Amino acid sequence: MPIAGLSGPLVPEPQVPGLVVITDPAAPPSGLEGAVVAIGNFDGVHRGHAVVIARAEAMARRLGKPCAVLTFEPHPADYFAGRPVIFRLTPERAKAMALARLGLEAMIVLTFDQKLATLSAEQFVENILVRSLGISGAVVGYDFHFGKARAGSPDFLRDAGARHGFEVEVVEKVLADPDGSPEAVHSAATRTALEAGDVVQARRLLGHDFFVVGEVIHGQKLGRELGFPTANLALDPSCRLRFGIYAVRLTIDGVVRDGVASYGRRPTVDNGAALLEIYVLDFAGDLYGQLLEVTFVGWIRPEVKFDGLDALVVQIHDDIEKARSLLAASA
Repeated sequence: MPIAGLSGPLVPEPQVPGLVVITDPAAPPSGLEGAVVAIGNFDGVHRGHAVVIARAEAMARRLGKPCAVLTFEPHPADYFAGRPVIFRLTPERAKAMALARLGLEAMIVLTFDQKLATLSAEQFVENILVRSLGISGAVVGYDFHFGKARAGSPDFLRDAGARHGFEVEVVEKVLADPDGSPEAVHSAATRTALEAGDVVQARRLLGHDFFVVGEVIHGQKLGRELGFPTANLALDPSCRLRFGIYAVRLTIDGVVRDGVASYGRRPTVDNGAALLEIYVLDFAGDLYGQLLEVTFVGWIRPEVKFDGLDALVVQIHDDIEKARSLLAASA
């Protein structure tokens, strides 16, 4: 339901139209009093996550309450490792964008730090869900655990809800293959697919194209010299997408454009830091400084080292034709 007068401490980034992001509220934010919350990491915002969120929205409508996602930054696995170890499918900005597309109007972010990590399951319920947020309902996935040593289970949450006066719904697993696979869709399987360059399988698991978001930065401008100017993005450092060439789409000034993208270290040129370089088909313009969303439609080939720039140019022409074919087939 619409959130009237929503206010609270806002996270400067990400700024996503239609979505309010609130970090570490100490009291129920104005407009979210008695909210129903879908709780989880929601990395990738995949088909399973979408079901959890849809159930939360349905509960909120039934109770006449607002709905929000309650999530965590950084990823708990990164916190406990003391360094980035998780291939983030949707870093915070991308996660917010994906949630906004599901119709959510608010994302509550809890900073995952020592204070939060040492809360017992009961303290998490009492301090966060009851005192700080004042929720009227919570929806979680079947494998959701919380609190110190992950002691809080879905059954624990059900019992806590009964004691503290909020509803709890637990969503059973969503199958990766609705035609019979016993495996549930989960973020780990999506990461495995992307590490192999299989963006088609990733799409099946996510329920949407894998996408990245970044600001166009200056590169060496070699593509321009070769006749293929590129928009360059430095992806999240956690990204483990397979190095290679992809057919992609991106939106520029409200217009969806086709493109061919190379993700990797440019072994023919400098073998430098990983970079996403997008050649936008049938387009001319200055994109420096723009925030672009790039969706991955198809895999073309792995990144390889060529014997000089002439051989690279020949291959680029071939990559472009293959990208056009893949994109036309997916239109």
